[in-house]
This record gives sequence, C-alpha cells and structure tokens, in this order.
Amino acid sequence: MRQPATRTAVPAQSSGPDAAPGLDVFNTVPPAEAQAALMDCCGSHRWAQRLTAHRPYPDLDALLAAADEAGYDLAPADLAEALAAEVSPGLHDAAPHSAHLALRAAHAAYESRFGHVFVMCLDGLEPAEQPDQVLAGIRARLGHEHDQERVVSADEMRRLARGRIIDLVSGS
Repeated sequence: MRQPATRTAVPAQSSGPDAAPGLDVFNTVPPAEAQAALMDCCGSHRWAQRLTAHRPYPDLDALLAAADEAGYDLAPADLAEALAAEVSPGLHDAAPHSAHLALRAAHAAYESRFGHVFVMCLDGLEPAEQPDQVLAGIRARLGHEHDQERVVSADEMRRLARGRIIDLVSGS
C-alpha cells in the first residue's frame, strides 16, 4: 500500500462571522500555490486548474459546488490521473495481522480487476467501522462492470475532494 501524500495547507484566516477561515487566503494566494493545494484534494491537474481559474469564491458552498461541477466534467484520463494520485484506505498499525492480510488481498484483487486503487470516502464513519466498510465496499464493487465502477470511483473521488477542500479552507 502506498503511503499517504503530505497535504498542502492554506494558512487559516477569517474575514467575517460566516467565512471559512482559509477561504480568503485560498482566494488570494498565487495560482501555483492554490493549484498545489487543490492537487492534494484531487490529483487531476485539469480539475485543480479549473477551480484555481474561477477564484475568488464568495463562500465555501460556492467552492464546493464548483468542485462538484469540475468533478462531474472529468474526462476518463483526468479521472485516471486523480486515481493514480490516491492511496487506498488502510488499517491502523495496531490492527491484527490477519486483518492487514485480508485488506491487502482485497486491494490487490481490486487493483488487478480495475487497474487503479480502490477509493472510498470514509467521512462520518468511526475509525472502528472503517475496516469493515472498506472490505465490504471492495467486495461489493469487485462485482461491478468497468463502466459502472468508473462512475462509482468518480463519485467517491468527488466526495473525497469535498472533504479535503473543507479541511483545506477550515484549517483543520
């Protein structure tokens, strides 16, 4: 399993009671810096360039809507680029060895079938629930046809990107 990428942070700043702390900074940093931060949210250059080019965003909801729209417009090559930058969900080091083996085998089967890592947004799940959800997700999605799995993977990428953007501009 690949190691998680280091995320680029946008410094926290707020200019009003409802502003996301880092949104003002995100809106004003040089384009290369904004694009680098966005590449940590979704590994598609086209997606990151599009969001960077449409700054400034009046609020977090507008940025998230633009991210969703850009995600829906990803060409197959853009999605492949984003998936290539992802790390498959793993287990905590303290998990039993048998669980690590089972998850590695499931990831290998998925990657062999679809040619990219398994992606799944785990936002909102307790850490103890995540391994079971990942294994169940891989097993269920191994039955998909390639076109169906491309749609599901793209949706999971959009969900992951949304959560990462929220983290980026909230300074968490």
